[in-house]
Amino acid sequence: MAELPDFVSIREVGPRDGLQNEDPIPAEAKVRLLDALAGTGVRRIEAVSFVHPRAIPQMADADEVWQRAAKVDGVRYSALVPNTRGAQRALAAGFTEIEVVVSASDTHNRRNVNRSTDQSLDDIAELIDLLHGASARVEVIVATSFGCPYEGDIDPKRVAGIVDRVVRDGADRVAFGDTTGMGTPRRVRELLTAVRDRDAQVPVLLHFHNTRGTALANLLTALELGVTEFDASVGGLGGCPYAPGASGNLATEEAVHMLHDMGIDTGIDLAALVEVAELAEELLGKKLPSGVLRAGPRTRLTPLPS
Repeated sequence: MAELPDFVSIREVGPRDGLQNEDPIPAEAKVRLLDALAGTGVRRIEAVSFVHPRAIPQMADADEVWQRAAKVDGVRYSALVPNTRGAQRALAAGFTEIEVVVSASDTHNRRNVNRSTDQSLDDIAELIDLLHGASARVEVIVATSFGCPYEGDIDPKRVAGIVDRVVRDGADRVAFGDTTGMGTPRRVRELLTAVRDRDAQVPVLLHFHNTRGTALANLLTALELGVTEFDASVGGLGGCPYAPGASGNLATEEAVHMLHDMGIDTGIDLAALVEVAELAEELLGKKLPSGVLRAGPRTRLTPLPS
């Protein structure tokens, strides 16, 4: 087995990516969830997205939520923006870590933002210039990297070509989204190989959905290939409103449970995280898919002796 890292960085995406696929909840509840997550030891949180309320009504109160959030020292908060107007709002709110998204699938991109993939890449090039001019860092998320609900399989070389373009345009880092949950260890390996053959130095993050139950297997494969940054969502919240049938994200507590048992640190208190997942269930008024929530344990595991 390949040598595994000592530390993995998890970005908690429940407050944005998770909640955008749920029925809207009040701003006060969003702030409670955001602040509770910041107290678990997680070091990165995707807090909000600055999108038009007609497109994603769940994020209509993003300005209010961010204004009321505690903004805990030592936690890096980021926001997702779809266009120039969203970028201007994020900068005005004080964000210095910004995410923009493009779909590898042209059909999904048109369903999502009513533009072709190439048109979105042109827009992103302008956004990168705007955001860099304001001293913000830009992460480009490539959605449907492992498959599309409309087009099916996505050629890893197409994803690698998109990475070529955004790196050339100045992206600080790249993330790959398994929007449909079609990712498998084989697809993870093929995509990372295609990208690294052309852009070996670009920092990457992986974002897995658990639609088909492969999220943890995909995470392990990526670990073995040297990836140390991942997205996860408390309780397994989330999905994608423009990917029919794409159920929740990789549950943060499931990822932390597995990593800690493997002797890999995340800086996150698992027991505290499970309590936040229970809070999320209370705030949403429904059960969430996380297995750790149902079965425990409630404390950090001690790795088995080698």
